[in-house]
Amino acid sequence: MQAPLPTAALETRNLSKAYLAGHLWWRRRVPAVSGLSLRVERGEVFGFLGPNGSGKTTTLKMLMGLLHPDEGEASILGIPLGERSWRFRTGYLPEQPYLYDYLTAREYLDYVGRLFGLAKRARAERAGTLLEAVGLTRSADVSLRRYSKGMLQRAGLAQALMNDPELVILDEPMSGLDPIGRRLVRNVILGLKAAGKTVFFSTHILTDAETLCDRVAVVKAGRLLDSGPLAKILDVDVSHMEVLVGGLDSAALDAPGVRQRQALGERVRLEVDEGALGGVVRAVEEKGGRILSVQPIRQSLEDYFFKEIAQGGPPPGPGVED
Repeated sequence: MQAPLPTAALETRNLSKAYLAGHLWWRRRVPAVSGLSLRVERGEVFGFLGPNGSGKTTTLKMLMGLLHPDEGEASILGIPLGERSWRFRTGYLPEQPYLYDYLTAREYLDYVGRLFGLAKRARAERAGTLLEAVGLTRSADVSLRRYSKGMLQRAGLAQALMNDPELVILDEPMSGLDPIGRRLVRNVILGLKAAGKTVFFSTHILTDAETLCDRVAVVKAGRLLDSGPLAKILDVDVSHMEVLVGGLDSAALDAPGVRQRQALGERVRLEVDEGALGGVVRAVEEKGGRILSVQPIRQSLEDYFFKEIAQGGPPPGPGVED
């Protein structure tokens, strides 16, 4: 007998939502999410990508029960969305978290722990661990009203993890963060994956998706454009290679088969015909240069977005949430 398929961490089927837009005497329904079907497997980091106004926040609000879908259905950890038990096993960070700013970060996390029924000692230990992970230990006893936007974002991430959830849903978790904060949040996400947790996060910061995600889904105007591993979505041109060279001036790299040269500080990036790669490598070495890396030319997520989204038509109409 064949074993049953493992339950998905998150699944949607034909999920749809529209908003009313216009004046009182003339109103129309503007679709924010249309027929969205996704499956997020347990233990993976899944990126939900799209430009502003593509329906990402609306989707996450439906998944968290903050909005009711007009059509379709969803399940969290194998439990229908309408039931409540999955909420104790899930963490959520909204795009603009509202925290009780008269509390300190430590007090707020203690409050969240009480909502989940954690014992006093467990609350204190968990809060201390999370505050250290998001870089707020030194500010743990400062009232939240004195926090910067980035610090509030990190405190919001800590509250989303207070119940040690199996599934973490994050809406634009890098929003408002400086480089140090972004690195801390990336480390937290990677730590969750290493611990076997599932992370589903929306973003329009493409480098974060390329760094963190096992799979992604790309949406535009509320509709799914594509989903799967980045290698499936992005084109790989194996007929041309990217060669990174050090120790030479770009003008010295005039070898047959070099299609483009681009200076990057003290390095030079070359686009080389695959058949000419050996000759280019020998030419670089003969002139005293160093080959730093060789890889097939791959379309970046930024290239994909510009091709499929920026040039693909007008933005969605009014009333559509990000």
